[in-house]
Parts: sequence; C-alpha cells; structure tokens
Amino acid sequence: MKQVMVVRTDLKMRKGKIAAQCCHGSIGAYKKSDKEKIRKWEKESAYAKVVCKVQTVEELLALKKLADEKGLANYLVVDAGRTQIPTSSVTVLAIGPDEDEIIDEVTGDLKLL
Repeated sequence: MKQVMVVRTDLKMRKGKIAAQCCHGSIGAYKKSDKEKIRKWEKESAYAKVVCKVQTVEELLALKKLADEKGLANYLVVDAGRTQIPTSSVTVLAIGPDEDEIIDEVTGDLKLL
C-alpha cells in the first residue's frame, strides 16, 4: 500500500513549495479514499508515500484521467497563487492510498523527484 504524489517540474517550484503542495495533495486524496484502504495503508506500510515527477500539466492530467478510469482515489492540487507561481496553476496529483500494483499501473514508469 502506498500513496504517490506526482509533481510538475516545469513550474520550477522551490523545495518548500513542493513540500507544501504535496501535503495538500496527500490530505486531499486521503479524504477521498475508502476507509478500509486507509486502515490497511496504516497497518501494512505506515503511510508509505512516494514522490515522482512529470514535466507538463498535460502529463499530469493524463495521469489523473488514468487514475480516474482505474477507480483510484486522487486529488489535483490547484495553487492559490499567493507565493511563487501564478493563480490556478495545477501543481501536484496525489493518488491513493491503494495497492502498490494498482498505483504502479498509473505511475510505475515515472522517475522519482
């Protein structure tokens, strides 16, 4: 069991901004997740998380579409624009928690951030 955050690198966000956006995504996807999957994630993997990267919003949206098709809980982070990047920038896609094998069908080919 794991949760994966996929970060856009073309926005050139600083480390702290990336961390904050991943936190927003993690909580957002968590809130959409099935309670049984959350319990299993807690017991089996101590809330395992992985952070990967893509270069464009188009790649991120294609992954969201695939996650939706597979029935995976997910959350798309849209920034408020108060700091480093323009308002309404799509920054992160969080997927899961769910079984590793299922999430890997969506994110398994991505590189780690």
